[in-house]
Amino acid sequence: MITLALSKGRIFDETLPLLRAAGIEVLEDPETSRKLILATNQPELRVVLVRATDVPTYVEYGGADLGITGRDTLIEHGGHGLYQPLDLDIARCRISVAVRKDFDYASAVRQGSRLRVATKYVGIARDFFATKGVHVDLIKLYGSMELAPLTGLADAIVDLVSTGNTLRANGLVEVERIMDISSRLVVNQAALKRKQAALRQVIDGFAAALRQPVGSAA
Repeated sequence: MITLALSKGRIFDETLPLLRAAGIEVLEDPETSRKLILATNQPELRVVLVRATDVPTYVEYGGADLGITGRDTLIEHGGHGLYQPLDLDIARCRISVAVRKDFDYASAVRQGSRLRVATKYVGIARDFFATKGVHVDLIKLYGSMELAPLTGLADAIVDLVSTGNTLRANGLVEVERIMDISSRLVVNQAALKRKQAALRQVIDGFAAALRQPVGSAA
């Protein structure tokens, strides 16, 4: 049995066309089913639904043979024990620094001010500001990042940005782009040795799906 770890939401939705192109159909909709393990039309392949941030952990420790997760999650996790054969080029977004419209970020950085930065991407933020020589106090949050500057908890946030609509709706502006993000296929290295033929078939199926012209049928 091959187990593929996915998270609900955008990554799951954007993975489905790739799975179909590879001849794999998930037999239940995670939005309507309460099941956390979903069968597919391939008897030897199942999907497990986990939190996005847990995908690398499930794959690393063998709870899943392979999974799909964002580059941001992999960087924060460290990618230990994971083979990363493919960038699937889905769930594209970016990690950026954002502040209130009335906060002069450029001046604060230029003057060497110590900034309070709220983020769940502590590792990424620490490395980014360290390379710039900016002194920061990092405040770890898990949600509603936009509230931090609005309530005075932080001067800036480091967060995922897709359209930027949420920032604008809350009076924030993007001031620095740290890195572009997309989702990657990750594989447990031990499983790749034990189940090489089966896993290679899945990996090759994804690779072939990526080569198909956009909009083409499977």
